Amino acid sequence: MCGISLVLSGDHFVVAPSAAAAAAAAEIHHSGEGKGVSVDELKEALHRRGPDNLGCLRRRLLANGTVLGSDSCNGGGERKANSGDGSVAELLFIGATLHLRGAEPVAQPLVSPSGSVLVYNGEIYGGIEVADDENDTQALFSSLESCCSCDCHALGRNKTCSCCASGDKSVLQILSTIKGPWALIYWQMDSTMIWFGRDAFGRRSLLVHWPTSEDSRFILSSVAPPSFARNNSDATVNVFVSDTDMNGCTKASYWEELPCGIYSIHMKDIRKDGTCVKEGWNVEVNTHEWMDSSLNKLIEWERKLTVPTIEDNSIDRGNHLLSQNFISSGAEENSKNGFMKIDLLSDSANCITQSAHKVLVALRESVMLRTKMNTLFQGGINKPGDEEIAPIAVLFSGGLDSMILAALLNQCIDSKWTIDLLNVSFDGQLAPDRISAIAGLRELQRIYPLRRWRLVEIDTALTDLKGESEHVMALIHPSDTYMDLNIGIALWLAAGGDGWVDGSACLMPDGSRHKYKSSSRVLIVGSGADEQCAGYGRHRSKYRLGGWNALDEEMRLDVQRIWKRNMGRDDRCISDHGKEARFPFLDENVIKTLLEIPLWEVAKLDEPVGKGDKKILREVARLLGLQEAALQPKRAIQFGSRIARESNRKNFGSNRAANQASAGSVQIHKHMQ
Repeated sequence: MCGISLVLSGDHFVVAPSAAAAAAAAEIHHSGEGKGVSVDELKEALHRRGPDNLGCLRRRLLANGTVLGSDSCNGGGERKANSGDGSVAELLFIGATLHLRGAEPVAQPLVSPSGSVLVYNGEIYGGIEVADDENDTQALFSSLESCCSCDCHALGRNKTCSCCASGDKSVLQILSTIKGPWALIYWQMDSTMIWFGRDAFGRRSLLVHWPTSEDSRFILSSVAPPSFARNNSDATVNVFVSDTDMNGCTKASYWEELPCGIYSIHMKDIRKDGTCVKEGWNVEVNTHEWMDSSLNKLIEWERKLTVPTIEDNSIDRGNHLLSQNFISSGAEENSKNGFMKIDLLSDSANCITQSAHKVLVALRESVMLRTKMNTLFQGGINKPGDEEIAPIAVLFSGGLDSMILAALLNQCIDSKWTIDLLNVSFDGQLAPDRISAIAGLRELQRIYPLRRWRLVEIDTALTDLKGESEHVMALIHPSDTYMDLNIGIALWLAAGGDGWVDGSACLMPDGSRHKYKSSSRVLIVGSGADEQCAGYGRHRSKYRLGGWNALDEEMRLDVQRIWKRNMGRDDRCISDHGKEARFPFLDENVIKTLLEIPLWEVAKLDEPVGKGDKKILREVARLLGLQEAALQPKRAIQFGSRIARESNRKNFGSNRAANQASAGSVQIHKHMQ
């Protein structure tokens, strides 16, 4: 996990999504923004995400595109390009690093001999080869530096050039092939182009500030600084952005979530090629299409089979869930090796569905990719007396998704490591998620007795949170509803891992209840399971009103907007502790596998709650031996932890009043006015 930022500034210098939008910039007048965020504020916020290293450097451009050198800015302060010294623009790169992968520590920004610069926040699980002892950022930088740098790439994917014809790949092609979560900013020196963007599902945060008359800089950042987000969250200004293609004008706050995709700014010959706007210079941001056909299919989220035929319904009625005998006969022996052996041909009477097996295989591979104990990890913690260390933790409610992930994590890492299960409650032992977490712990202990499981009980009261709530409000920004804040607080507290452990319940030699703070730097999270497997109540409503096609359309909408509604917010809240969230359910191959399965096998919403919703995952749980977890109903973290109830009472007087006001969607600052 890293924190990255770019500040692009200059006198009379404007960056906008299109020349038409930029032409309107000179006529915009607004107030309430303040003077804008400072570099020192950006650095402080980013350093919380990447505590291992903080780096900063500048590039200064002359009017003809010539680059003036660079220098470090770790001492703080800001400069501004101006016409007096012949420079038109300044590029300021900031990179904060949480080093998790690779044998050697890596400091950002990375700079090549040619002068190119990269700040990167993400992991690579395919598409680009990364050796076991290699760092993802270094591997990506090497691939990007071998790319064609012809001007044609500034104009779009359909332009061809002799370099590409000879086999050289473009930056766009490289970025389109990455499997895994990422956000990046790349300065390609040879072409004087800025490339930036985030992966197709928005699993890593990247915010954008578009230039205004109050703050003419173009800024990208992983997170909004606390003081600035707090003071400006209720200000609305005219900016040039829309959710789909960044064209057009809308009302928004100082910061916006950058829509998923790849973008570029061509900085060559600014005065020659730039568009004049009232004595200023407009540089256009180009939006590019993904160049990987398989990725485009996932983005379109087209399922092969949606509506069952009469024959399909007949077959479905003949299927039965995995019998208890299959689990009990081999569970003890298989758990010794950490893997539940599955033989689809061993006993046809058990009717283990082929679809559930495919999902299980894809999920196991996804967890394995995200939990490899690489050279640096082992070098840092593989010491005598480290048996109690938990290098990887699970955001744990004891529900279906987190139980599956905990079981798979058990299979993917050596049995010598402890696994922390992080559970947050705003109602002590009475919260639904605490009750199910304790039950889930017992089931995991029973099925996998050789693993040390440590349930970390993170208890607090909403009334005890003051400065913490304000801090989280800044982290969720530009999200601004009570639901966002409730989820953000719960995630932020869970990621902090500061709670209590019941030594007796966790079967520890010291059976006392004691204070404990998890040191895990990787947190496995179940995001994406409900969107892909019809886990929300609105999915059942859509199915009841419109049938299979309506359900499929609602699920598609959920997946395609998950970047804006969930992922950026969650990434910012979890990573604020110097922790990295990893999302196995949003692995590209898992998404592909689920789309290949008929919808009526993924979910069957005419069956009761806790049975037909997320049907495919309930069968996966049974394949893993998780009989009790397979019956767990869906509970969102804000309800399972009971923070929503406490928030409703605090801010609306009662749950009833909150429900009447649709509290979850109420914007915080409008309600407080």
